[in-house]
Amino acid sequence: MRIKDVRLYIVSTTIKYKDVFWEERLLRPIDIYPEHDTEGPGEWNLVRINSDLYKVRGTFIEIESDEGLKGIFGPLGAPIGDIEAFIISRRLKPLLIGSNPFEIEKLWDKMYRLLVHGRKGYAMMAISAVDCALWDLLGKALNKPVYALLGGPTRDKVQAYASMLGFSVDPSDVGKRAMEYAERGFKYQKWFMRYGPQHGVKGFEKNVGLVKAIRDAIGYDVDIMIDAWMSWNVDYSFKMACALDRYEVLWLEEPLMPDDLAGYIQLSKKIRSAGLSIKLAGGEHEYTRWGFKTLIDNQIFDVLQPDIAWAGGITEVLKICSIASANALQVIPHTAVMAATLHLAFSLPATVVPLAEYLVKWNIINQAVYETQYHPMSGAFEAPKLPGLGLEFRRDAKKMELKFPFYEGILND
Repeated sequence: MRIKDVRLYIVSTTIKYKDVFWEERLLRPIDIYPEHDTEGPGEWNLVRINSDLYKVRGTFIEIESDEGLKGIFGPLGAPIGDIEAFIISRRLKPLLIGSNPFEIEKLWDKMYRLLVHGRKGYAMMAISAVDCALWDLLGKALNKPVYALLGGPTRDKVQAYASMLGFSVDPSDVGKRAMEYAERGFKYQKWFMRYGPQHGVKGFEKNVGLVKAIRDAIGYDVDIMIDAWMSWNVDYSFKMACALDRYEVLWLEEPLMPDDLAGYIQLSKKIRSAGLSIKLAGGEHEYTRWGFKTLIDNQIFDVLQPDIAWAGGITEVLKICSIASANALQVIPHTAVMAATLHLAFSLPATVVPLAEYLVKWNIINQAVYETQYHPMSGAFEAPKLPGLGLEFRRDAKKMELKFPFYEGILND
C-alpha cells in the first residue's frame, strides 16, 4: 500500500441549538491588555443562521491510499486550522506521496526532521494531524480499531470529565448547570476562570465565588477542577490555591504561561510546602516527548495534559505516556478531537490514563460533521467499535477542498 494523495477540506454542516451557543469565554493571556479584556466570546467555527440554527465548519485532512482507503482526521487547529493545512499541503504532502503508510514511525521522524524549525506550535500540530490520519488509515486497512492495534482494549469503559468551557460563570447559572451534569453521571467537572490579577480583589472574589457556587450545588461527591488558561502569575495562583483549599479542588490547570518554567517550579514548591491538597495540571501547550521530559525532570506537574491533535499525534503521545508512567505521573489528555483521546485511553491502563476530557460544547461543534459521534453515557465512554479512529463524514456534510498554489512563478519572475 502507498499513499496516493493528501487533501485538505473545509467541511461544514448545520446544528440546532436554542439561544446563544457561547455564553461566556475563558480568561486569556492577552487579556492583560484592556482592549482585549473587553472582547466577547466570539464565534470561531460557528455562524448563527437564525434563533436555533447554526452553521458549523472545520478544517480536515484526508489521506488516500492507492487501494482507495481514506484516513481522516480533524478538525485541525485551535480552533481554525488554516495554518496547519498550509504546512501539510506545502511541506508534508510531497514527503508523504508514494510512502508506505504502515511505516508510521519512519514517517513521523521524517516529518519532524523536515520541520525542524517547527518543533512546537503550528508545525507540530500539522504533524499531529497527519499522524492521526495515518492511524485512521491503518485501522481501516486492517479492519480494526486503533486501540486494538496498540494492544487494547484495557477496560470496558473510560470515565469522562465534563469540561465546561463556554457556559455562563454567573453563580446563579453555575449551580444549576453543575447539578445538571452531576445528575447526568459526571463525577468530575472542570470550570474555567474568568478573572485574573488585572481584575483586582473583586475578580479574585468572583473566581472563588464560582467554586463556592459549584460546591454549594453539588456537595463534595463530585470532583472539581479549575482552568486558568495561562493567565495568572505565581503570587495570584498561590493565593487562589490557598483560598480554594477548603473546597477540595482536585487540580489547578495551566495557571502560568507555558514557557514560564521558573515560575512553575516556584509555584509547585510553594503549594507543596504549604501542604495544600490541590494538584497542578498542565502540558496542553507543550509538544513532543522532549518538551514533556523537561516538565517531568523539573517535577512541576502532578497531571500531564498533552493534546494528541497538537503534541505529535498518537505516535508521539504514546511515548509521552511511557515517560510519564515511568515517573509515576498520570496523563489526562487535553482533547481537541474526542476519537483520538478515546483510542489512546482504551489502549493504556487506567493507572496511566484514568480520565478522558469531554469538552461539552466543543464536542457539539467538533463532531458535527461526523457520521458516528462519541459522547459519554452516564459519565463514561464505551470503547469505539469501528475500524481506525471511526471517522467518516456525514453524507450531507459539505466539503470544499483547500488549494495552496505554490508561488514558484513569482520567484522566477
